[in-house]
Amino acid sequence: MLRNKTVAVIIPAYNEESQIEMVLSSIPDFVDRIIVVNDGSKDRTSEKVKAFIDKDKNDYSNENIGSKTIDKNIYNTVDFALKELLIQEESKYHPSEFYNLSPEKSRVILINHINNGGVGASVANGYRWCRDNEIDCVAKVDGDGQMDPSELEAICMPVVEEGVDYVKGNRLIYPGAQLVIPKVRYFGNSVLSILTKLASGYWHVSDTQTAFTAISLRAIKLIKLYKLYPTYGYPNDILVKLNTNFCTIKEVAIKPVYQIGENSKMKIFKVIPKISFILLRGFFRRLLQKYLLKSFHPLFLLYHIGFLMLTISIPFGIKVLHKAFIKELANPVTVLAFAFLFISGFQALLFAMWMDIQDNERLQKD
Repeated sequence: MLRNKTVAVIIPAYNEESQIEMVLSSIPDFVDRIIVVNDGSKDRTSEKVKAFIDKDKNDYSNENIGSKTIDKNIYNTVDFALKELLIQEESKYHPSEFYNLSPEKSRVILINHINNGGVGASVANGYRWCRDNEIDCVAKVDGDGQMDPSELEAICMPVVEEGVDYVKGNRLIYPGAQLVIPKVRYFGNSVLSILTKLASGYWHVSDTQTAFTAISLRAIKLIKLYKLYPTYGYPNDILVKLNTNFCTIKEVAIKPVYQIGENSKMKIFKVIPKISFILLRGFFRRLLQKYLLKSFHPLFLLYHIGFLMLTISIPFGIKVLHKAFIKELANPVTVLAFAFLFISGFQALLFAMWMDIQDNERLQKD
């Protein structure tokens, strides 16, 4: 426990037999539960975790961990309706099975995916277990050893002490980060960070691709876990979902760790187009849900007016360019129409972005 709050660490693992034991051994003692989600590994990852569990003969039964039972009354009907909904949603998660016969008595819990589902699907199943067992703070660590476990406390403390909903590690603000981060990854991270700022509404975040995070029980309960993007776009997708639910966020400087035996499975130039599409879709969903359905804000109208006017201006702009290319004078009405639509649309977008930034300042914690 940390400051009398229960803490768990989720470790998604796919073909990490060479690193997983080192990662498990390095998790600090204040962590109450370690949930390894073996994502259909084809190597001996599962066997390594099983051996680690079997060597530990301690009983970790803890009255502070486990689902809470409540008696139904006229005031908590909604809680029971939500519980029924969660039961109905069980089939929507990636198929998995427990290795532990008595998970409540083990510190390390192994969840085996029936087949490979992706890192996002693994995180969703890990979060689900922590939600169902009322874990106060849930950190996420990769199974390849690229995260320094000595930084776990710094990642978790804002959730435990300050009530922050989501804490992200940030490698880019660590001194000398550019010296060790591969240039291709640095470029890809920068591109996706810019797009994620716009889509998520968290305008001050950077290093959006880092997976070293901590999340509160409140935030886990607010999002549809099974709807998390199943593969490498999930860190971006979850930011959109958190912002839509008015969750607070904080960044903590962490060390960039490379060349320790990890084997990256992400191909940056393949994932950028996919994640960009996820973010575009998430952006419009955020506007609809947060700024129209949950709480109306003028920026909803400004964004859509801006996009509409810019779209309408395209054919006028093409006509003007065509006339310029063939060295003929364009119709003044066409030129004026293009200028009016383009400038007005661009201004509408700038005002909408400014309002978006101002509105989300309250969710960013220093």
